[in-house]
Amino acid sequence: MSLVGIYKDLKRDLNDIEKQLELTIAADHPVLYKAAFDLLKAGGKRIRPVLVLLSSQYGDKKSPSVHKTAVTLELIHMASLVHDDVIDNAELRRGKKTVKAKWDNRVAMYTGDFIFARAVDLMTDFEGAEAHQLLSAGVMEMSLGEIEQIKDQYNWQQNLRRYLLRIKRKTALLMALSCQLGAVTSGAPANVGKRLYYFGYFMGMSYQITDDILDFVSTEKQLGKPAGSDLKQGNITLPTLYALKQPEMRDRIVQVLESDLATDDDWQEVISLIKNSKAISLSQELSERYLMKAYQVLKDLPDHAATRSFRQIADYIGKRKY
Repeated sequence: MSLVGIYKDLKRDLNDIEKQLELTIAADHPVLYKAAFDLLKAGGKRIRPVLVLLSSQYGDKKSPSVHKTAVTLELIHMASLVHDDVIDNAELRRGKKTVKAKWDNRVAMYTGDFIFARAVDLMTDFEGAEAHQLLSAGVMEMSLGEIEQIKDQYNWQQNLRRYLLRIKRKTALLMALSCQLGAVTSGAPANVGKRLYYFGYFMGMSYQITDDILDFVSTEKQLGKPAGSDLKQGNITLPTLYALKQPEMRDRIVQVLESDLATDDDWQEVISLIKNSKAISLSQELSERYLMKAYQVLKDLPDHAATRSFRQIADYIGKRKY
């Protein structure tokens, strides 16, 4: 089954999850409701709900907790995006103005808090301690990732290990939890849930590294935001870390990163240097290594339609251009 086929097969479930998301973010305050609703309607791949739904197929996929899990994880993801845009001072997301750009930082922060609070409220319906423990530990780790990103803005001296830990917390962890919690809330065997966690983790690491590559090599139309935004916002991602190891461009990159007077031309020069360097191919190699680990985990899962669908998703992540 192709990726399009996977979404088509899950269409009824995804439509139900979308309706639940709309109902969950409903608020009496008009600005709060408009901000949250616009974010929801800006779209997205809904990859986390898809992972939950597929993982639930190893157990009782009709369990009421499955859809609530998918909605909860998507809400947590949405809340993190609103907070991210404040931290990064981002004006665009998915080609549309961010909440902070439409209103201001205060409205954005309260919107993110509201969406997160709605996710927490949904969590109270989960039976058993395991799902609660996994989610609370995951949210704490995500918060640490946000703090580390703030601390490391414009820090060109950070190492690879620090970068990998940050993207684990900010991206891979929620994908891993989506896979694991889909299994947990459907009553799938514990060993299947654990393997699914590692599949989601390895896939999530590859996904974020690919995102960081695309920030340099894709167009503004494809990204929904200006190319090179991460670097200009002070986020030192993998391509930049690899480029900094190349003496012929290191000094120029550091000069621009440390300058308070860098112009758009200066930034475009550095972005172009990185884009046309071997830093991109080195980053792609690491992304592929994580993806190979994800494929390896799939070999230990039951011969199931969901396992084949996960393989298709991994194929997509390895080839995606936006």
